[in-house]
Amino acid sequence: MSELEKIAAEVRACTRCILHRGRTQAVPGEGPGDAQIVFIGEAPGFHEDQQGRPFVGAAGRLLEDLLSSIGLSREQVYITNIIKCRPPANRDPLPEEVAACNPYLDRQLAALRPRLVVTLGRFSMARFFPQARISKIHGQPRRVGGLICYPLYHPAAALHQPSLRRVVEEDFRRIPDVLAKAEQVAEYEPPPQAEQLRLF
Repeated sequence: MSELEKIAAEVRACTRCILHRGRTQAVPGEGPGDAQIVFIGEAPGFHEDQQGRPFVGAAGRLLEDLLSSIGLSREQVYITNIIKCRPPANRDPLPEEVAACNPYLDRQLAALRPRLVVTLGRFSMARFFPQARISKIHGQPRRVGGLICYPLYHPAAALHQPSLRRVVEEDFRRIPDVLAKAEQVAEYEPPPQAEQLRLF
């Protein structure tokens, strides 16, 4: 059993937060163990909870279209979420739920050692860029703790706000370029107010 399979088995049996009570299935994530790119979304929705697979609803179809626009299929990348169980009524994940799932994500990233981590949406972004605003940093790759992270809007946002769709498509099209120039990606520097928050 690979490390990723071991993590998946633990996720399916997990009771670390209250979300396990309402789930149909946990959604550990899926993709090849040698994937160069990892996509991290927010949390499973209705269809994901039913099937135990990430990004299988409308946002998932858009993600597949976006992947094919850069010559990739979902079978070539690893797809997971910050939260592995569906929050009730698709509400936002709570801090303690994110904290409960964090170790799983840490271990997935350690096992995969991807060349690029693409965060989809603000909850996923906040894991690597706390205090940042997605409207300010989307489409700007930065190095964070040894990983190259590329924050993007969530495909669901592009479905709800057509004006964001073009932005998402443009940011996505830059992925091959980001990979090609990975060595030149600068270290992330938190916004100044983040520093002050830490002082007090």
